[in-house]
Amino acid sequence: MRRLLTLTGLVLGLPVSAAGQDLVLTNANVIDVSDGSITENATVVLADGRIRSISTDGEAPAGVERIDLMGRFVAPGLMDAHVHVGDAAAARRALETGVTTMRSMGTSHYVDVGLRDLQAGGHLTAPQYLAAGYHVRPPAAEAFFQDHPELGHLYGQEVRGVEAVREMTRAIVGRGVDFVKTNATERAGLPDTDPRKAFYSEDELRAVVEEAAAGGIGVAAHAHGDVGARSAVLAGVRSIEHGTYMSPETLGLMVERGTFLVPTIAIVRDLTIPGGSYDNPVLIVRGRHMLPRVQEMARRAHELGVRIVAATDTGYGSENVTTLAHELLEFVEIGMTPLEALQSATITAAELFGLGERTGRLEAGLEADLIVLERNPLEDIGVLQDVLMVISDGEVIVERGDWPGRRTVS
Repeated sequence: MRRLLTLTGLVLGLPVSAAGQDLVLTNANVIDVSDGSITENATVVLADGRIRSISTDGEAPAGVERIDLMGRFVAPGLMDAHVHVGDAAAARRALETGVTTMRSMGTSHYVDVGLRDLQAGGHLTAPQYLAAGYHVRPPAAEAFFQDHPELGHLYGQEVRGVEAVREMTRAIVGRGVDFVKTNATERAGLPDTDPRKAFYSEDELRAVVEEAAAGGIGVAAHAHGDVGARSAVLAGVRSIEHGTYMSPETLGLMVERGTFLVPTIAIVRDLTIPGGSYDNPVLIVRGRHMLPRVQEMARRAHELGVRIVAATDTGYGSENVTTLAHELLEFVEIGMTPLEALQSATITAAELFGLGERTGRLEAGLEADLIVLERNPLEDIGVLQDVLMVISDGEVIVERGDWPGRRTVS
């Protein structure tokens, strides 16, 4: 994962380490997420943080540690497209669930940028970060002006109008973020907001997209309501986050324009139950209405051919009860096959992130980010709730259960 950010490291002057242990996995059932085929009894050789080879001849370099997987299944590390992780402990919890790459949807004081760079330099054991910094939204965060006092003329007022939106976006892009997050509608997770209500016009959202594009990056638009979502799609955003009330017409427009959808169904289910990331009676009532609507929208999006990407919309906090596996279970429930669900957290996510040539698949030369599962997830997607082993950048991070086959061969 660290070498995925080599260009960022070079630009920022950060050290990019050659991490990863040399390791051989034997008797593995390796899943090709491109087509669902499985290479049985495979030997997977990892070296210098990359996949060196996947073969069935059993050959491997001498003097390298081997782990006999005894027929267990190997899949690419998972990618969570929408998180709010702002500290090392939460990042570690995400990694322990099998998430090896995540797209951070915003933190105060550019904490996610700092964590990204620590991870990229080999100083922090965490998934690879893609960082957004602050949201571009009308009620800008108080902390934004602490980091950008040069925009004090916008302080104490809503950031509205094309020029003001451009200024805010330009400032965020200038901090080296990987993408821009904007809010096209109000939030669902606060009891006093209206998730259907549009925040910005199409012209304002286009200004965000243009400023991000000038910095070589794309835009993710939070949008529950159809009006805000449609404006965002027309403005050229790369992904719609949530999309609860989107119409078939807007979904069709997303197909035409190649816009990705990150529906975050599982976190809406979280709204409906006590505990977890949300525990508020107003939100429980709201969630009970939203859940069937977001399920209906995502089902129709899948039928129309919208590219769907998995995400949790969580902070991976100590009381969090939603993991990426739960989102994949929701995807299967709306009609996706287990393979399509797994693709949404691997190759499709990698395409959204712009990392398709580096990760998201198990192939020689790609990053050695992978997970080991007890059973075939293409038959039982729920097995992803209990990842037995997580290998990040070639290093074993998590090892659950009994592994009698672990040994060093001379």
